[in-house]
Amino acid sequence: MTKAHALARLFERPDLDFLMGAHDALSAQIAEESGFSGVWLSGLGLSATSGLRDSNELSWTQVTERIGLVADRVSVPGLVDIDTGYGDFNNVRLVSRKLARTGVGGACIEDKVFPKVNSFLENGQVLADPAEFCGRLKAAKDTAGADMYLVARCEAFVAGRTLSEAVDRCSLYAESGADAVLVHSKLTSPDEVLAFMREWSSSVPVAIIPTKYSTVLAEVFEQAGISVAIWANQSLRAAIGAMQELCSALREQRTMRNLEGKIVDLTRVFELANNAELDLAKDLYSRYVPPGRSDETVSLLPEASRSA
Repeated sequence: MTKAHALARLFERPDLDFLMGAHDALSAQIAEESGFSGVWLSGLGLSATSGLRDSNELSWTQVTERIGLVADRVSVPGLVDIDTGYGDFNNVRLVSRKLARTGVGGACIEDKVFPKVNSFLENGQVLADPAEFCGRLKAAKDTAGADMYLVARCEAFVAGRTLSEAVDRCSLYAESGADAVLVHSKLTSPDEVLAFMREWSSSVPVAIIPTKYSTVLAEVFEQAGISVAIWANQSLRAAIGAMQELCSALREQRTMRNLEGKIVDLTRVFELANNAELDLAKDLYSRYVPPGRSDETVSLLPEASRSA
């Protein structure tokens, strides 16, 4: 099964499922080990861990290079946050082709203009013309086809638009090739997304990102018919907090005494880097004697013959 197919099954199963936010291959591996069926590869996380703003300062080629590392490292599918698609339909075609080749699983495109503005910033939330955005979706689907699960992210609520417009936009997006829609809200309650679900009559799955209403019980989303909830940036925020705490303590104390027990052992780092696999590979490949040959006969070959 391809990761695109696995992502489709995750979205289309009858019960609610979750994607865990990841910002690199390491955080994606930890999410997989923790039991998550897929990861959300956050544009905010990729930007922040590169020391850049979440304003498309990280180029699409830099993003896809990092996504390739993630796709190689984990077996679960990833849904890549590609913001607005990095430009017009042609930029969307380029990034879709590249992501399909990585085999990561899927991509999520939001219906705002380039360069994107993070949804939780107050100013600059400009929605794209619906027909132009539908062209981006069709370009992505025509380019990647079944090799990439496509999610259309609707920012109508974030931009202060009506419920009716959110439903109409998402219907257009589904008709233009989106496999699922993501309805975003920055309220501290789930009221907007629950209202959307009451009006949504399409069979296309719906995802949400409950960053601001994160304490709502999963059963509320499940009963509303939501397919996927995404923990978009919690892993990033947890890592920042842990690093800040350690750095402050170490700067003040100037010793790791009383701190060593608060961080993982170095062997855990080697474990996550899969050093054990390299040891097995060394046994298999560092010196090889073909079947039918003995170690003695290979070793007795003249030096000139072996180096020729």
